[in-house]
Amino acid sequence: MKIIYLHQYFATPESNAGTRSYEMAKRLVANGHSVTFVTSSAFLSENYSLQKGWNKIEIDGVSLNVLHLAYSNKDSFLKRIFKFIQFSYLSTIKALTLQSDVIFATSTPLTIAIPGLIYSKLKRVPLVFEVRDLWPELPVAVGAIKNPFLIRLATELEKYTYKNSKRLVGLSPGMCDGIIKHGINSDHVTLATNSCDTALFDVGKEIGQIYIEDNLKFLNGRKLVVYTGTFGLINDVGYLPDLAKAVGSISPEICFVAVGDGMEKGKVINKARELGVLDKNLYFLDPVPKIEIVKLLSAANLSLSLFGPVKEMWHNSANKLFDALASGTPIAINYGGWQEDIIRENKCGLVLDRKNHQETAKLLVEFLMNDEEYSNAEFSSKDLAYNKFSRDIMALRIENALLEAVYDE
Repeated sequence: MKIIYLHQYFATPESNAGTRSYEMAKRLVANGHSVTFVTSSAFLSENYSLQKGWNKIEIDGVSLNVLHLAYSNKDSFLKRIFKFIQFSYLSTIKALTLQSDVIFATSTPLTIAIPGLIYSKLKRVPLVFEVRDLWPELPVAVGAIKNPFLIRLATELEKYTYKNSKRLVGLSPGMCDGIIKHGINSDHVTLATNSCDTALFDVGKEIGQIYIEDNLKFLNGRKLVVYTGTFGLINDVGYLPDLAKAVGSISPEICFVAVGDGMEKGKVINKARELGVLDKNLYFLDPVPKIEIVKLLSAANLSLSLFGPVKEMWHNSANKLFDALASGTPIAINYGGWQEDIIRENKCGLVLDRKNHQETAKLLVEFLMNDEEYSNAEFSSKDLAYNKFSRDIMALRIENALLEAVYDE
């Protein structure tokens, strides 16, 4: 097949962002398909010298049309909306100059559906739409969208996109259910969660030890709990200083490190300072590329995935969870849903109480100090990574959805 892949935020392991699209495209190319991206420069590494406007580059056999469009996790919501609309308009024009058998659009944002729909209608080519977040349910739930007109507009775009896509891909069971409730045939919906890149993350513990010696000397032999990701409104990283304080009152042998950036980072650091844990048992580092996260997870004893008390977020398919599994690092989350079920059923980590920090701290310390329980969690993490959530398994599901869209009369 000739595939046009629409994704506003394409990233590689050199980037500080999720690499799902890169990994899926690489496997599609390996299976003999032609993949051409229409994307932006938002999360491409600085190794690429880009000019103003559109740029053409190739990475691992994947062709990319890249719009030079700056982006920051610290951008205001209104600024992000403007960039969504800007990219949607310009990517529509670019996509229409390309030829394909199928067009594959992946959110977020939901506006990525617009160039996909226009291309599909004008070129009479099937559209496959991948749902990474349920819009507008999620932004409405967190208060990012309050205007009734915008909510109605987003809701109608969501429905129209689902009904005019030949196939749909959801990143979690909840997302698939959210698609089906709009009257979509369940046979046309494919579950393809975020996945585990074992080829990248499954490295020896010596890699982590070297990383500690070079970058984390402040550990001083303590066990390492890491958070790697965005400091945004929905991520609730403010939970971390409370947890660090509670753990510190029980055990001096555990240290927390948070790596990333976002509009809430300053507030979280100030909270850590007020609670007396900053640079004692809680440290903050700047964002690092995915290839550095590999080393950090190799060094870590436990990885954290955090979200605020928004049930709509429980449908999320957190990269942090799958990266941890791929590295054989037990995972801890402070929310419910299908990821809680995975952890409880497979005993690959912990589910943390959002409110009772002292009981949570006790649970965390006991887990890290129990060699048998911890060793079993490491084994379970790797088993899940290789046998249930591998990149290859999910790439095959996406490939099948694309093939079905092309050949389903």
